[in-house]
Amino acid sequence: MVKDKIVLRFSSQWVEQPVIYRLVKDFDLVVSILKADINPHREGFVVLELSGDSENYNRGLEFIKNIGVGVEPLSGSIVWHQERCLQCGACTTSCPAGALYLTRPDMNVHFDGSRCIVCESCLDVCMARAVEAHF
Repeated sequence: MVKDKIVLRFSSQWVEQPVIYRLVKDFDLVVSILKADINPHREGFVVLELSGDSENYNRGLEFIKNIGVGVEPLSGSIVWHQERCLQCGACTTSCPAGALYLTRPDMNVHFDGSRCIVCESCLDVCMARAVEAHF
């Protein structure tokens, strides 16, 4: 079983085509879309977690590459410095993946790097600079 977070980059030719559907239907892969920006007649991207049998996974990626869709691993990481954090929670409202979250009843901020999609939304809202992007 293979499970990876990857980025697909679509040219305008493939934006309106059922590429994700084909990964599920033809290659029996499990797709979880984490972030996407797809617009008709323009380029787009999808950040997704893709998993499945090793052979099907490789065949699915080969299919994507052969039709001209760019495939790259989700690179980089976000590092959260707990000691710098002011516990204001601003980052938790901007995190689309829920990697930065509050626990109740203590209302403390926590970070789960395995859920992070490196969208960098947290960088814009953290007044304390407790989050950093590493590439």
